[in-house]
Amino acid sequence: MNIVFILNLLCVLGIVITAICAVAFKNTLSSVIALGSTGAFMGLEFILLQAPDVAIAEVSVGAVLSTAIFVIAVRKTTTKEEEEE
Repeated sequence: MNIVFILNLLCVLGIVITAICAVAFKNTLSSVIALGSTGAFMGLEFILLQAPDVAIAEVSVGAVLSTAIFVIAVRKTTTKEEEEE
């Protein structure tokens, strides 16, 4: 087994684990962070697959921009009482 195969396997495991966490978490903000981590792992996988243009798009949109928009939306829609629970 070469190093590229091991890195690809670790990236796929990271994608699967963070995607499951995004669905399983009860806290919305934690789910959004896990979803952003999924996008980061996907960007890393695209780099390993030698697709840097797709990786740049995935990381900038999938991991950074959508996560920031979701975090802002969650912060604006939750109240103080919901955060304390």
